[in-house]
Amino acid sequence: MKVYTKTGDKGQTSLVGGQRVSKCCERLESYGTVDELNSHVGLLIALDADDTDKQFLTDIQGKLFVVGGYLATDNSQREVRSGNIVTPEMVSAVESEIDRLQAMLPPLRLFILPGGTVASSQAHVCRTVCRRAERCILRLVECGAEVDEQVLSYVNRLSDYFFVLARKLNVDAGVEDIVWRRN
Repeated sequence: MKVYTKTGDKGQTSLVGGQRVSKCCERLESYGTVDELNSHVGLLIALDADDTDKQFLTDIQGKLFVVGGYLATDNSQREVRSGNIVTPEMVSAVESEIDRLQAMLPPLRLFILPGGTVASSQAHVCRTVCRRAERCILRLVECGAEVDEQVLSYVNRLSDYFFVLARKLNVDAGVEDIVWRRN
């Protein structure tokens, strides 16, 4: 299989099902940003030494393919494939992991700045890209696309997860969170 097809040279690409759309449309922006997040998660995995975190992050990468597949399907034109459905169980798994990680952390009393270790900083990058993906999906909804609420819930929870993971990575390394102080 060739990597290049030349079918997108004029700014069009195909959605799941073959429908041609502009590469600038909100749908592509939404799943392209999810793909960007997936790449950042890959970098985070390379930086994080904890096997439990790596396993969960690798699972997230697979789930982000599910989210991307969902978003790459114009469900007004064709039915979403069963493998591209975001489930309530996917959302609960992220919530459970947030709860597990938070139990290891000191209470958060002040705003913190992104930073600390390189891995924690990358988790914050994942958090912010995830928030941007959420905004892109919401713009897609504002343009009239129907998006299942589980997709938005999953992406929203993921950004919370990356925040908590960033704090946990600093704790693991013995690095304190950087507290934001008003000047």
